[in-house]
Amino acid sequence: MRVLLADDHLLFVEGLCNLLTAQGVEVVGAAADGHAAVAQALVLDPDLVLMDLRMPGCDGLTATRLIKAQRPTVKIVILTTSAEDDDLFAAIQSGASGYLLKSIGGKAFAEALYGLEEGVPPFSPGLAERLLAEFARRTDPLPPAAPAEDDAATPTPPMPPSGDLTARQVEVLRLVAAGLTYKEVGQQLALSERTVRYHMAEIMARLHLEHRSQVIAYAGKSGLMSVP
Repeated sequence: MRVLLADDHLLFVEGLCNLLTAQGVEVVGAAADGHAAVAQALVLDPDLVLMDLRMPGCDGLTATRLIKAQRPTVKIVILTTSAEDDDLFAAIQSGASGYLLKSIGGKAFAEALYGLEEGVPPFSPGLAERLLAEFARRTDPLPPAAPAEDDAATPTPPMPPSGDLTARQVEVLRLVAAGLTYKEVGQQLALSERTVRYHMAEIMARLHLEHRSQVIAYAGKSGLMSVP
């Protein structure tokens, strides 16, 4: 993986560069503002840009939109101190593939990057659920119909997943939608990481979806966001 760093804090960039290099990741460049990040991304064509939000001259959201407009295949993950919903939603709308907080540990950070290589959108704990809740709210065009008098007291269950998913696959889908990594899902369900990956491949095939982000969005719309 070839990575470009975009952050105006030099000491943080040096530490992050050392961490990535120790993990076998090639750091191809570093930019201290959004304009430099865009310029370097267009020249270096990295696999991934780790983008800070608050930078002088041109902020991370603007830089993200500019890079995605000209290099749509480049993945951009926001790495920031802001856990505000507005920043989270704006980052994803701008084209970011993930959103990590700088409070993340080194081991979890490395696992998030490895997951990204395999199509797993990286999010710090709790952020994926907030994003999915907002997604479900914005994509629900009409309020639910009023219940009949004879079943007014009966709660309406969430829409079940289609595609004949097994009970185990529903469990896997629910946990992945909550933001857990494949390894964490395996630990909760007493499965190997390889088995979890197999289940996710089956889920995508049965739901006729192509990307992990589509699977997670489906889980949000289907009422499967909460962790059992």
